[in-house]
Amino acid sequence: MRYTHTFIKLSYLIIIVFLGCKTSNKKESENKDTAQKEIIKKEEAIQNPLITHMYTADPSAHVFNGKLYIYPSHDIESTVTNDEEGNHFNMKDYHVFSMDSIPGEVIDYGKALDVKQVAWAKKQLWAPDAAEKNGTYYLYFPAKDSENIFRIGVATSKKPTGPFTPLPNPMPGSFSIDPSVFKDNDGSYYMYFGGIMGGQLQRWTTGVYLPKDEYPANDSAALSPKIAKLATDMVHFETPPKDVQILDKEGNPIRTGDHDRRFFEAAWMHKYQGKYYFSYSTGDTHKIVYATATNPYGPFTYQGVILKPVIGWTNHHSIVKYKEKWYLFYHDSSLSNGQTHLRCVKVVELHYNTDGSIQTIDPLLK
Repeated sequence: MRYTHTFIKLSYLIIIVFLGCKTSNKKESENKDTAQKEIIKKEEAIQNPLITHMYTADPSAHVFNGKLYIYPSHDIESTVTNDEEGNHFNMKDYHVFSMDSIPGEVIDYGKALDVKQVAWAKKQLWAPDAAEKNGTYYLYFPAKDSENIFRIGVATSKKPTGPFTPLPNPMPGSFSIDPSVFKDNDGSYYMYFGGIMGGQLQRWTTGVYLPKDEYPANDSAALSPKIAKLATDMVHFETPPKDVQILDKEGNPIRTGDHDRRFFEAAWMHKYQGKYYFSYSTGDTHKIVYATATNPYGPFTYQGVILKPVIGWTNHHSIVKYKEKWYLFYHDSSLSNGQTHLRCVKVVELHYNTDGSIQTIDPLLK
């Protein structure tokens, strides 16, 4: 009888422990569910993708003849292995889009250029940009040649939407990625370009392409993006590319080890109240930051963060004034649920403080 009583007590204790564990697991599950809902809610607070029928990234926005045009890269599903060379970003063509208002309808004008049309290019049509001069539209784009070296090509059209006809050869003296063309008030055009890691900028430290990466030491000045003034024909450099120097507020070069501020890729130039704003991606710290100067060559003084990290690894942008408002175009990987090589273009209004500084944007908050 004693054993029976003991057995009943033990059984009762087991049931209590079981129910307690079950309740604890339930609470833990509920807590996880709540946390997950909070994450989803936060991610849902981001701006809506402008384009949803295809994956797009690296948006270069321009206003031509009063209309807003977007020149992005076109992400595709890739079977290429994810590596530090960026080979899984295996884009093959470009589309051009337009908008009459923000927010508003986005029009896709179809394929504007295909890698198969480019005689010198082997693969990887990465982030492009566009410019207009005397009624001709120029599409500037990076691609790897037959030796897997990035060069910058040019294609032209009489319409901002294309289709574009590529020149038979890349721009002489061009290298690396992310061409960005800025037209100054005096009618001069400048190209800013470059990108480290997969963008190969680190392989041009001697002026000749090196087969292996060569980075400066962490306490040395970081690799610089490049600037070159364009010739009157818009398809050659008038002067050889020069370094774009980025300094801290004490006048010292930003260091290689300063991953929160050093240049990685995605150069962009715009002008506000007579001052030159050079913005770029920090790459592995996933931010868009900016520096300012009094002339297009710099040196530029680092000022701060424009865009905090987005969903996905890469961060690439453009800044444009449209209908008296300033906008930041950027991309993230929300449309593909976080797949870094499948991105979507977004836009948010940009605001300046009275001293000319740019207000930081958190893409995960309204």
